[in-house]
Amino acid sequence: MDATVVLRERFPVDDAVLSALHAAAFGGTDGRQRWAQRLDGHSLTWVGAFEGERLVGFANVAWDGGVHAFLVDVMVEPERQGCGLGAAVVAEAVRLAAAAGCAWLHVDFVADLAPFYLGRCGFSPTAGGLIALR
Repeated sequence: MDATVVLRERFPVDDAVLSALHAAAFGGTDGRQRWAQRLDGHSLTWVGAFEGERLVGFANVAWDGGVHAFLVDVMVEPERQGCGLGAAVVAEAVRLAAAAGCAWLHVDFVADLAPFYLGRCGFSPTAGGLIALR
């Protein structure tokens, strides 16, 4: 990760900025989402990677209010992917979930991301299931 990038926990979220990062990272144009409200209501914590004041990476740690946390919405600007930024954001999310007393941090991902999550970030493979609701 570039030394000019700083990780910040539970930073004040600008919905437009995070929506733009999400669209860039996931290749969509979902429009502006209500990130701040969603994070405040459902998240144990979140981590932003900032280059100066520009948000270049993000991870959300949702939770069940107990010992299970869930890593979701991991995103990095496309031109910054592959340089260790995503792994650093995930490592900070792992540290924060453990510090909060969680015993488990779950993540699911598409098969193409297995080298990142299982290799670079240290997750172990597990069996799981999914029902598409829409």
